[in-house]
Amino acid sequence: MTSAPKREFSLTVEARPRLLRSLATTLEMIKFSHTIFALPFALFSAVLAARGLPSLATTVKILLAMIGARSTAMAHNRLADREIDAANPRTAGRALPTGALSVGFARAFLVSSALLFLAASASLNRLTFLLSPVALALLFLYSYTKRFTWLSHAALGLCLGIAPVGAWIAVAGRIDLLPVLLGLAVLFWTAGFDVMYALQDEEHDRRVGLRSLPGRWGTVRALQVTALLHVAMLLVLVLVWRLIGGGALFAIGIAVTAVALAYQHAIVKPGDLSRIDTAFFTANGFVSVALAACGIADVLVK
Repeated sequence: MTSAPKREFSLTVEARPRLLRSLATTLEMIKFSHTIFALPFALFSAVLAARGLPSLATTVKILLAMIGARSTAMAHNRLADREIDAANPRTAGRALPTGALSVGFARAFLVSSALLFLAASASLNRLTFLLSPVALALLFLYSYTKRFTWLSHAALGLCLGIAPVGAWIAVAGRIDLLPVLLGLAVLFWTAGFDVMYALQDEEHDRRVGLRSLPGRWGTVRALQVTALLHVAMLLVLVLVWRLIGGGALFAIGIAVTAVALAYQHAIVKPGDLSRIDTAFFTANGFVSVALAACGIADVLVK
């Protein structure tokens, strides 16, 4: 009478480490830490919309929506690209191609993340809820763009660029020009660093027929396009600074961003991609945090 419940409890205890390992592997698979790329821009946009700090409840809901949206997008991307990743030596060691994570578990994580995003959007206001399926559609579409257009880099930029727009709507309940411009800056920035990151797969993309800007035009032109995109980002940021009547702190943030972007281009050169991880992960994480921190501080000081 008592042995069966003990076995059931024993199995439950044994299952917990496996579940925790699967969750840890999933977070690594989706590069959860890279949420820092778009999240600071969303928080900056929320502060601009509130003309100060938004309520704690609204801020928490925005954070949950951001986490849910990005986790959904990355899980779907890894699922959609698992065969492509398996054929690429650089990505063959990812969780799904190696079997470290099951397709079923990744799908369950995707559904859970999407539900989190939808629930958080619904809890904010009517407009965020109505637009949440549109955002999900864009996130899902991105994973397939590299199969038919080299503008896939811009598609990724659009996916991150909707973050400040969504955060503004979460606070203000409407769409305005300012968050659209901030989203455009994020689009240019993201498309630029994604083109740079894609340099690693130039030959592979060309060989298997995947569409990427380096695969189509080569390293030199790809880096030139990246530079133009980053210049465009800085110009849009200056326009945002003018429109909000920004002060010295936000101006410093833009200047620091320009230096960080210049640093990326200085360390990534044709024939030498050895420091591309530093350019992609470290420098871009610094850009988002530093710029948003300076922008938020500027608003709060005023």
